[in-house]
Amino acid sequence: MNDTGLPDNSAWNRQVYHRLKLALSLGLRRQLFLAVCDDLHLRNQVAARLHSTLAYPVGQVLYQPSSGQEASTSAYPRLVTLRLNLNEPNPIAQINQWLANYPPPIVGTSKDTPGRPLPIPTFQIVGVEQLTRQTVASQRLFLHYLRLSEKFFATQESSRFLESSILLWVSRPWLSAIQQSAPQFWRWRTGVFVFAGEPTPTTQNLGQPERLSNSKNVKLGNLEQSVLDDLGMEGEIRSPSNTELNFGEDSGLPTEISGNHLQPKEETPLLISESPTTGQKSQDTVKSNTNDSLSLSSLSYVSQELTELVLATINTQTSSEIDGEWQPQELLLEIESLHSQSASGDILAAAYHQLGNLYRLRIEQGQSTLENIMVAIIAYQESISYDENSPQLPDILNDLGTLYWMLYRTPPNLEEGKSYIEQGIEFYQLALKIISPQTHPETYARVQNNLGTAYGDLARFESPAENWQQAVVAYSEALRHRTVESDPLKYAATQNNIGTAYWHLAQYNQPVEHLKKAIAAYKQALAHYNPQDEPLKYGMIQNNIGTAYWNLAQYEQPGENLQLAINVYKEALKYRTAATVPSACAATENNLGTAYWHLANLSQTTKEARQNLLNLCISAYEEAIALAHSLGSVALSFDLFATHNNLGLAHYQLVTDNSFNGDKNKRSHHLEAALDNHLQALNGLSKQPEAYQATFAYVVKTIKAFHNELGIQGQNLALSKVPGHLLPEILPKL
Repeated sequence: MNDTGLPDNSAWNRQVYHRLKLALSLGLRRQLFLAVCDDLHLRNQVAARLHSTLAYPVGQVLYQPSSGQEASTSAYPRLVTLRLNLNEPNPIAQINQWLANYPPPIVGTSKDTPGRPLPIPTFQIVGVEQLTRQTVASQRLFLHYLRLSEKFFATQESSRFLESSILLWVSRPWLSAIQQSAPQFWRWRTGVFVFAGEPTPTTQNLGQPERLSNSKNVKLGNLEQSVLDDLGMEGEIRSPSNTELNFGEDSGLPTEISGNHLQPKEETPLLISESPTTGQKSQDTVKSNTNDSLSLSSLSYVSQELTELVLATINTQTSSEIDGEWQPQELLLEIESLHSQSASGDILAAAYHQLGNLYRLRIEQGQSTLENIMVAIIAYQESISYDENSPQLPDILNDLGTLYWMLYRTPPNLEEGKSYIEQGIEFYQLALKIISPQTHPETYARVQNNLGTAYGDLARFESPAENWQQAVVAYSEALRHRTVESDPLKYAATQNNIGTAYWHLAQYNQPVEHLKKAIAAYKQALAHYNPQDEPLKYGMIQNNIGTAYWNLAQYEQPGENLQLAINVYKEALKYRTAATVPSACAATENNLGTAYWHLANLSQTTKEARQNLLNLCISAYEEAIALAHSLGSVALSFDLFATHNNLGLAHYQLVTDNSFNGDKNKRSHHLEAALDNHLQALNGLSKQPEAYQATFAYVVKTIKAFHNELGIQGQNLALSKVPGHLLPEILPKL
């Protein structure tokens, strides 16, 4: 136990904090730590910083332990913060309940190894001081539970808690009570960390709700949220950063003609910088020699993780940055100097915020590397930990949400994307809790729009119907405070987003209702985009409307809705041209071909109309394929092999239809085109067994059509086009 009889409380508390952080970082099992702090504001700051630093350490995304023994993963916390349940003040039961709800996941599973569970996290318990306001019976019950918990340390009784460590935050009076009334529990302590500070009056929080969550949700253990709520974060937001996600930029993943659904594809959400807050250097900061970047390796106050990341980004500077426009090492040295001078929390917070803004600006300029994102995240989290009262807090939380979302979109993090999206959602929700839509409608709408985007991405991992419904709720809330008059383009963007969310919902329930709502939202968006000023977005939304009509045709008025889809796709192609956006043009041509094919095959379509529609279908597919091949290795938003198959089927159907009146040469032309396209698809589907077998059946069927339409000479022509290794399998089927 430490002696706090030092005149400099700040210096003392920093030392105690670093020792406590080190003790928790070692990952030892069955440790019992007691942290003593009478100043609740200081306790909240320290507990929040411990949680921010240790719960989900962002460095794990970049660096894997050399020993291969992970301390945790980004999807499972190393530190869980729980507020003591005052109605049943049993910390051991709370820990065991949390572990029952969220057992450690199994990692490293393979064919040869069964895998192993991740280590059980350390648990940080806060809220003991609130027992002072409870009945004597409740206080005695808490001490009784501590006495009962002695057996978990003294015996090998089966309990997951045996594998965990605990950090119990108490005030000095409660420390004395534990020493006297739970002596065996006290004897099992590993260490006691005493922070200096004036006691917080017990009446300070009377009448206020408990805000440190004891929720069973893994992510809601985040102490930052509770601390910020507990401090009543309010105040005017100055110079908001206006970081915003927009998505739903494209649509039209292809289908096999056999009837799979077209799917609107959301283009990558973008960080849009309108008036970014880059921050101003505090007059209290100390200028450092920017050429002395080597000294960064010997910083004692700034975390090693942050220092190493900054050094890594310095090595990737562009020429303009090397010329002096971007000097993060100078700012990092200034932060170190501020620490050494015992600068106040708000000054340190401003310096870390400035560092985060520096990297945020770099990310917005296109350099969204893992290292840059990580530095921005750590800097912003440090800023919050030093000043929870910053007027910039809502924008920092919004930016943290967006940065975690970007972490999901940055390779190689796609496999762990769910945890990053959930972390982003957590920050967005926290931002929404500390702002009012009446006083800050623009910021509120921006965060709601971003929240909707994050829920849409989360739907790719779990509970798609529920998460798309959450996206609709968030977008709807954004539209309540994002009006046409205030910003017509942002209003239009959110209408497009909610349209896409409704489209996705239609794939799971109430398809007609949700598709009609999607179309209405898309049309609202379209009304506020001038095709001359925003041709690409205008064409994109037209494409989305076409896809929604195509889907609606599967449920009602197929002829009318398919014709509407065709009309809208053709309108989209006026702006999605091969010259300007060839990949988007190819996607819409592919959609158009599919719509023609479905309209051709309706029972009410006449024979003459069917022949014309099939020819139009062939032309659209051929244009899509030609554009796709011209793009080389550029990623497409549709399956090119499926389009080859679709084109082959259209040629086959055209020539085998009773209404076809072409001569022998035309029949041969269409059948050869059908076979060529099926063979191209077959060549690309070797690793997709089901699709390969279906395409192989198309090849056999087409060769039979050669014989039926053109005789034995036609069959020989077809067989001459087939690769030799396929003949032994094809010939027995003819």
